[in-house]
Amino acid sequence: MMRRLSAIAGAVFLDAIKRKVVYAVGFFAVVLAFSAPSLPSYGVGVDIGVYREVALALTFAAGMVLALALASNRIPSEVERRTVYNVVAKPVSRWEYVVGTWTGITAVMGAVIAAFTVIDQLVGLVRYHDAMWQLWQGALAIWMEIGVLTAFAVAVSAVSGAVVVAVATLTFAFMGHSRQPFLQQVPGFPDWLYPSLDSFNVINPVAHGGGYGALYALMMAGVFVGWVVALLVLGSLGFARRDL
Repeated sequence: MMRRLSAIAGAVFLDAIKRKVVYAVGFFAVVLAFSAPSLPSYGVGVDIGVYREVALALTFAAGMVLALALASNRIPSEVERRTVYNVVAKPVSRWEYVVGTWTGITAVMGAVIAAFTVIDQLVGLVRYHDAMWQLWQGALAIWMEIGVLTAFAVAVSAVSGAVVVAVATLTFAFMGHSRQPFLQQVPGFPDWLYPSLDSFNVINPVAHGGGYGALYALMMAGVFVGWVVALLVLGSLGFARRDL
């Protein structure tokens, strides 16, 4: 099983890094990272804490765009081109195909987010003489959230087309960070029914504080695993029922 999963994930990874969108998004993210310290703020340029906040926000935005570009059309295009038959005709379960697809895309996102973080550190060293090692804590949280969003996109793509996947994933991301305002406006609504991604929002402690501790990291990991498992199970069930 692990050999089959790694083979599918490896194929998805190699295919993804060949796509121009990866380098296009990376290029613009690098340009913005180097331009951020020159933004007008307080009359003398961007403060170091503000820069860290902007860097994390840019990393998340670039990761979100890239994850959508890679995940929204992966399975639909394979089905449309009928290349998926070459995989499922072999001794590969449909759930392995779904999980392998998510694993490959998430691995790409890990590499991309790590590259963005290194670039942000280089800018920090040049402009602020600070390596900003706490940015790696932010990168971990961003990677986990992007992993959850990718799992959602892959799950939806197992039963629908790219446009629906993109819209649904953006809606899910928006809802995941609107839990508290919604619950305040709708008193009595069962809070456990409302999805939340707020656990991964660590911009304030990372950008303006000392970061977060090991217990919080473990909590994030638990939320990450719970979301990913639930979403990939749903996606696998949907793909198993799909008429290919």
